[in-house]
Amino acid sequence: MSRFDYDLVAIGCGPAGQKAALQSAKLRKRTAIVDEREVVGGICTNIGTIPSKSFREAVLYLSGFRQRAIYGAGYRVKSKIEMKDLTYRCAKIIASEVEVIRSQLARNNVDVITGRGSLEDEHTVVISKPDGHKERITSEFIVIATGAKPYHPQNIQFDQRTVLDSDFILTLPELPKSMIVVGGGVIGVEYATMFAALGVAVTLVDGRKRLLGFIDEEIVENLKYQMRTQGITLRLGEEVTQVKCKDNDSGVVVELSSKKVLVSDVVLISAGRTSATDGLNLESVGVKTGERGKIVVDSQFRTSVPNIFAVGDVIGFPALASTSANQGRIAALAAFGLNYQVMEYPLPFGIYSIPEISMVGLTEEEATEKNIPYEVGIARYKDCARGAIIGDMEGMLKLLINRQDKSIVGIHVIGENASELVHIGQAAMSLKGTLNYFLDTVFNFPTLAECYKIAAYNCFNKLQAAEEL
Repeated sequence: MSRFDYDLVAIGCGPAGQKAALQSAKLRKRTAIVDEREVVGGICTNIGTIPSKSFREAVLYLSGFRQRAIYGAGYRVKSKIEMKDLTYRCAKIIASEVEVIRSQLARNNVDVITGRGSLEDEHTVVISKPDGHKERITSEFIVIATGAKPYHPQNIQFDQRTVLDSDFILTLPELPKSMIVVGGGVIGVEYATMFAALGVAVTLVDGRKRLLGFIDEEIVENLKYQMRTQGITLRLGEEVTQVKCKDNDSGVVVELSSKKVLVSDVVLISAGRTSATDGLNLESVGVKTGERGKIVVDSQFRTSVPNIFAVGDVIGFPALASTSANQGRIAALAAFGLNYQVMEYPLPFGIYSIPEISMVGLTEEEATEKNIPYEVGIARYKDCARGAIIGDMEGMLKLLINRQDKSIVGIHVIGENASELVHIGQAAMSLKGTLNYFLDTVFNFPTLAECYKIAAYNCFNKLQAAEEL
């Protein structure tokens, strides 16, 4: 018999912790998950990814945003949209996801222990229960999957009523008339466009000169155009020096380094995220951390303590639910000596702004820096029958093709279903497809997938014209 209570214990019940525990259980190991929430699912299901994307769908549906190109800018499914209408959908979807996760864990005999976990030593987890009691469990292997939390700049006081972070933005009791979003990263852009689609007067402030620095510049310019069309004011290259609440919570004043003064009902501070490692007692056990609390790991997600692993947002980039789940599986396999050969496929990114953005591969800027001789193929949704049917006249798909061997360098999409559409290109890249794949493949009609063929011919014609010179 083992001298430990469990073979593997995961601290944190988000995608990373879940998949580590489930993989361990599939190997017939005694497994437990520790999480401070009484409901399973972690930050992803209860606060972050699932609620925000559910909120976005509610916004798109109730605001009639998808149909405005056809029925006019004033079209709405519901004339007066309230916050409770939007969060109702979130609550339903969260409950459904929680039940799916709970069922998966129960079917695989994973013990779920409620309480805040911390490390006493490399094999002991101390669980602080909601009632104040403490419990100790031991495990041969421990997987830390506590995720991340919004970063709070020291010069800003959060009351989570008028000055909020992304964990609390959906707790607003009613829709504000105006909103300032500080931070032009993924979360800031997503919420700025969601609230703008509801008619909220949004101002987005960022100290950088451009939004979303890792996204292709042409796609960002398309996004900025559509954001301004929605009425969003962009204040780029502007630093926030002070955020002050007005008397009686009647609004917020934001002062900028340029001496501009902005006033709104609420402010969303989106200044990035920091690893949720507070209270884990990592230092005393010897687990090394880096910038913003990120846990340092090797290629198998093993920390500086050999039997302790860390996966998901707590280790930093890419901090995606999809990659976190994969990391959890790999860590569990590595713990029990099963070497899993990770295939190096190009990683897709999805930004659930309005409009949606997704990409895989290199941007034009990156391809230029690498001296790759590329050509560009463009397809616009308005030139595709499906684009006209769904009412998206601003969307576009962009192919980057290597001139020399016709290999696929990058794929960038902005518009409806971008995060789904990009997977066709991802598969083609992974399987070493070339421009010819898109030229020769027959896609269903009418579909947005036809954009690949349109973009391919656009690129092909440019290549042919260059050869004739």
